[in-house]
Amino acid sequence: MKGDVVSEAAFDLSESYFESGEFEVELGRRVAIRTESPEPERRPELYRYLIDELSPALKAMGFSCDLFDNPMPDAGPFLVARRFESERLPTVMSYGHGDVVRGHEEQWEDGLSPWELTKVGERLYGRGTADNKAQHTINLAAMRSVLACRGSLGFNVVFLFETGEERGSPGLREFCATHGDLFDADVFIASDGPRVQHDEPTIFMGSRGAFNFTMTLELRDGGHHSGNWGGLLANPGIMMANAIASIADQNGRVLVDGWQAEEMSPSVRAAIASIEVGGGADDPTIDPNWGEPGFTPAERVFGTNTFEVLAFETGNPRNPVNAIPPRALAHGHLRFVVGTRGSDLLPALRRHLDARGFHQIELQSAGEPMEATRLDPDDRWAQWAIESVQRAAGRPVAVLPNLGGSLPNDVFAEALGLPTIWIPHSYPGCSQHAPNEHVLLSVCREGLRIMTGLWWDLGSGAVPQRAGN
Repeated sequence: MKGDVVSEAAFDLSESYFESGEFEVELGRRVAIRTESPEPERRPELYRYLIDELSPALKAMGFSCDLFDNPMPDAGPFLVARRFESERLPTVMSYGHGDVVRGHEEQWEDGLSPWELTKVGERLYGRGTADNKAQHTINLAAMRSVLACRGSLGFNVVFLFETGEERGSPGLREFCATHGDLFDADVFIASDGPRVQHDEPTIFMGSRGAFNFTMTLELRDGGHHSGNWGGLLANPGIMMANAIASIADQNGRVLVDGWQAEEMSPSVRAAIASIEVGGGADDPTIDPNWGEPGFTPAERVFGTNTFEVLAFETGNPRNPVNAIPPRALAHGHLRFVVGTRGSDLLPALRRHLDARGFHQIELQSAGEPMEATRLDPDDRWAQWAIESVQRAAGRPVAVLPNLGGSLPNDVFAEALGLPTIWIPHSYPGCSQHAPNEHVLLSVCREGLRIMTGLWWDLGSGAVPQRAGN
């Protein structure tokens, strides 16, 4: 790309967009739309984001835009935007989600609001900045720069925007299965999640799966005085604590048969070998002895299965009384890699608990599991994307076979059968899903350059060909 005068003009145009403040204006307008998908009363805002905000921007770039209701009741709509240039050109599918988690306004620092973009030093605060509004804003702006300089993209595009990712993407798989003809593409390229480090451009090709579930133990109608009944009535809190302790040991090692990860392949282990996790100013200190033994920190995040207790309640934690509680409730969560199937996890846990005498504990899956996906780092599209990003960034990039977190990537990789490439524009300390969510200006600026270069390269003609071509 060096020496390509026109591509340098595209870089300059993207840089001007950023430095002029236009990026902040555009992102601020999007942050201000309260697209809290977990709140039913915000449903009109989901439509407003797609119809009034994204559609005009896409139509100005020559996209046709079609709004679709979700096949799942009470779930958010989809926007499909397409720009077709030629049957001879490659087609890229891209994705973003316009919904956000709850704002939790009362928990933000003084002077900050989840619904107003606020610049403080090198940070832009607001709900949805990191997840996912800044990320798809960057990708669209980079594509707009290429279009302005080249006069065309040099490839075909289909964008899918959903508004239910923060609820587990209800209806996404069904929608893509029904409308698969809309998403006939050569490759999937999108942005979500964090980089490995704020100053390290990153590519990942899949994600760990996610399985959420509840464990409920209800033994009687009400509490009973511990002095009169202690030693006579089973305590559900103690029983639940022992059940949880049977799932993972005191160091977090998973103990359920069928929940352990398969052995990592050489290519996956090699890709992870150079990755360093943590160490940033805003990162927590890693506990060296936590998790699966014998693995590096990077291997534990990107190559193993991890169990977490998200919440555990028995009695009245805020106002405890001297009574044996009647019930206990725990919310659990497993992140898992390729080789483990989400559909097998609840039956495996049932067998595990029954074998240890915990028959009374009821289990319920919290929605459908997100399945794990992983594109081999040696895949031709993966190698093409790595080379493109390295050229634009001017330095090596971190390559992850899969993200440590979870995305609905199984829909794109399995249901649609696409090679999947993710290029994140956030960083680990972004407070995603928490109060004070933000993005770093430095990451956004570099992300804009990277995506400008990648879209330019995609339209240059030197891309992998479909099998049989």
